Amino acid sequence: MSLIKSISGIRGTIGGKVNDNLTPLDVVKFASAFGTWLQNNKNKKDLTLVIGRDARISGGMVSSLVTATLQGLGINVVDLGLSTTPTVEIMVPELKADGGIILTASHNPKQWNALKLLNEKGEFISGENGAEMLAIAEREDFNFAEVDDLGKYETRDDAFDIHIQQILDLPMVDVEAIKAKNFKVVLDAVNSTGGIAIPMLLDKLGCETVKLYCEPNGHFPHNPEPLKEHLGDICELVKKEKADFGVVVDPDVDRLALIDEKGEMFGEEYTLVAIADYLLKHKNGVAISNLSSSRALRDIAQNHNSEYFASAVGEVNVVTLMKEKNAVIGGEGNGGIIYPDLHYGRDSLVGVALFLTYLAKENKTVSELRAGYPSYFMGKKKIELTPEINVDDILAKMEKEYQNEEVSTIDGVKIDFENNWVHLRKSNTEPIIRVYTEAKSQEEADQLADQIIAKINSLI
Repeated sequence: MSLIKSISGIRGTIGGKVNDNLTPLDVVKFASAFGTWLQNNKNKKDLTLVIGRDARISGGMVSSLVTATLQGLGINVVDLGLSTTPTVEIMVPELKADGGIILTASHNPKQWNALKLLNEKGEFISGENGAEMLAIAEREDFNFAEVDDLGKYETRDDAFDIHIQQILDLPMVDVEAIKAKNFKVVLDAVNSTGGIAIPMLLDKLGCETVKLYCEPNGHFPHNPEPLKEHLGDICELVKKEKADFGVVVDPDVDRLALIDEKGEMFGEEYTLVAIADYLLKHKNGVAISNLSSSRALRDIAQNHNSEYFASAVGEVNVVTLMKEKNAVIGGEGNGGIIYPDLHYGRDSLVGVALFLTYLAKENKTVSELRAGYPSYFMGKKKIELTPEINVDDILAKMEKEYQNEEVSTIDGVKIDFENNWVHLRKSNTEPIIRVYTEAKSQEEADQLADQIIAKINSLI
């Protein structure tokens, strides 16, 4: 079974059986449910939704199904075509639309696709709203429009320009300082829409872009999750080109990883750390990440006499806490940057612009920047699940097993040891238990993960 329904949207593999995978009937059902939920919760008749998609192979088919379904409900559709998650998020309020749907399975392999659902602010719908929508889908409680009331359809090709201009207009993005440096940047966009959007941004910032896997054809040349083990090609190309650094984004461009000038990983955890360091130097405030993110962000915040708080994992949870604490910066340790002065969504484009500004002003190399931060090393592993495994039971047993340590159950089970930590949680997007660890060396982090996995397997 590869159909996953969560607050992250509806995600599944293309093909197969209805209700087990993301088939055309499932796409229609959940698009109908979301459209119906919006109609039930809006006090107006004429609704408009913005849609956009990444470059994965199934995107055109899924987009056609979603568009026709929404029109069938009497909802108008503004189609951005090939886009990015943050661009769709920007365009929903820009166009004063009532919501949005992003067609992307983010970092998942090419056989996956998904419907990510946005409210009128261009932010992911809440868990409560998602539950209401799923209940409508379960009942198949849809009422389609008569022929004279079908929704209208239009396309827009200016969304990237609007998104980029909003970034360039931000006071904390210093366009002239970046241009003066003539940075050379290698980009790996995993043959998706980052290959369109990021070069447009870099060009406006006066950077030379060396493109690697930037053809938006959906044929991912490597696993699209921007982790070290998948990024050997760009690490080599950065050195060969004598570039200032490398940029890696996932298929929908909401995760940002960096490569230093020596071809070494900057560390996706440290994308957020570096940008927070820049922003908190200029404005004391609050920084937010989730429970699975590095302690380094807490350390940086404390260095700037600022506060740090951690939320449950999931962008919607991070955003909720950011609003509650009026945070200056937030995000997730997977390279997801949320800069509220632009919008409340993970955005690699604004992350690139803020990082370039910091790099230009500090007058250091990327490796020198990285060397100035606390050295923590993350282990990110996973345990594949089968239907008979009771995850909640396993997590309860792990909580009891380590009851003498500092344990948090806000989101899964996080066990804080004196010099390291492990966080266990069931994924919202894949049938796995994620095992996050952090320690003062990579070897220690990996060993801790292996020990915990062995313990879990013994309990299974």
